[in-house]
Amino acid sequence: MTSNKQNSIRSANRKPSVAFAHLGCEKNRVDTEHMLGLLTAAGYKVSSNESAASVVVVNTCSFIQEAREESIRKLVGLAEQGKELIIAGCLAQHFREELLDSLPEAKAVVGTGDYQHIVEVLKKVEAGEKVQQITQDPIFVGDEHLPRYRTTNQAIAYLKVAEGCDYRCSFCIIPHLRGDQRSRTIESIVKEAKQLAKEGVKELILISQITTNYGLDIYGKPKLAELLRELGEVNIPWIRVHYAYPTGLTPKVLKAFKEVPNVLPYLDLPLQHSHPEVLRAMNRPWQANMNEDLLYFIREQLPDAILRTTLIVGFPGETEDHFQHLASFVKKQRFDHIGIFTFSLEEGTPSAKMSNQISDEVAIARKDHLMSIQQPISAELNQKLVGKTVNVLIEENNLETGQLIGRCSRFAPDVDGQVYINCNARHHHIVAGSIVPVLISDSDIYDLAGELVTIKN
Repeated sequence: MTSNKQNSIRSANRKPSVAFAHLGCEKNRVDTEHMLGLLTAAGYKVSSNESAASVVVVNTCSFIQEAREESIRKLVGLAEQGKELIIAGCLAQHFREELLDSLPEAKAVVGTGDYQHIVEVLKKVEAGEKVQQITQDPIFVGDEHLPRYRTTNQAIAYLKVAEGCDYRCSFCIIPHLRGDQRSRTIESIVKEAKQLAKEGVKELILISQITTNYGLDIYGKPKLAELLRELGEVNIPWIRVHYAYPTGLTPKVLKAFKEVPNVLPYLDLPLQHSHPEVLRAMNRPWQANMNEDLLYFIREQLPDAILRTTLIVGFPGETEDHFQHLASFVKKQRFDHIGIFTFSLEEGTPSAKMSNQISDEVAIARKDHLMSIQQPISAELNQKLVGKTVNVLIEENNLETGQLIGRCSRFAPDVDGQVYINCNARHHHIVAGSIVPVLISDSDIYDLAGELVTIKN
């Protein structure tokens, strides 16, 4: 071995150990994975073991107050352990000055459009500098050329097709934190999808802030349909689309959902509310009179569509009549899955200055009432699968309990249910990432249970 190689190895061994703590959404997760990949490529030892690391990179969330509080608790807890902190993500973008001033352990802040500089930031921290690496108006979006170390189950990967948002919903701070929409090219996305296929990915989840607006900024019009058809040629069995805003679900897009075999008929529609007056107050006037017509059209074009939505209750000025309109909407539409959130007042957004703010008690009661409507619907829709055979992507083989755990295509990771499968010693060879047929024998509000179907040769 040459002396230069020996020196290089000794130099790499002197690099500090770095741990990562990830908070927030899957878009934030992709950023974390790129930072992990960049540091690994630069010779740093990275792990999730915070106690053994000298530096901890915390990729934070600042979407709503609850998320900020979680991020701050994490930072304070690590600071109390004496860890040097690099604070990345939305909280850093939001409170850049305050974080460096209020936390002596904070050695650097890295914005949402600056994570690609993590190696340079860490080197400056090692040299004793305090670093503020934040672009005021983020313009960067990672692509297939940026190193990435995935943190999800080997069979599952998120692929960010665009970053940022051009909409200005009155309750949302995301454009302030992540900038305007900037899409990747179809060619770039397909190349990364092919890389992920080679790594054994079986479920690819397309994400951005508004995935149905993909391509508008670079092509002059949305190109989701064209993207899905190109991805249909990639050897990945399941492709799932998150954040399908209503205006982008054109006949052309729905036709692609229907005709591309590996694109799942799973539509994540963040509708937020049903009443036109509330939607106008949310600065979503384009949606105010289209919800029911759109849902009817989707079901007509995609009879097997699985529909998830998110709703906000307690928005400023939401009257009892507005809420009852929403409750009736939920009863009538019978969504497969719903995420319900109470309104979070975000400083700097127009909704924070609105009069007629709703009390937390009323908002929570309204959330509970909607959940009491939705849960029997979810249970009934799951019950309809009992006696049917569905394909299940295995995520865990628990040898101790003799149980396989996975998801069918109607369940997205983390936010929906799971499928629990009884098995025996003959099935121990089934590994995470396998897609197997399962006869559903039982169900509840959220999950399914079943038995493996023996495939005869």
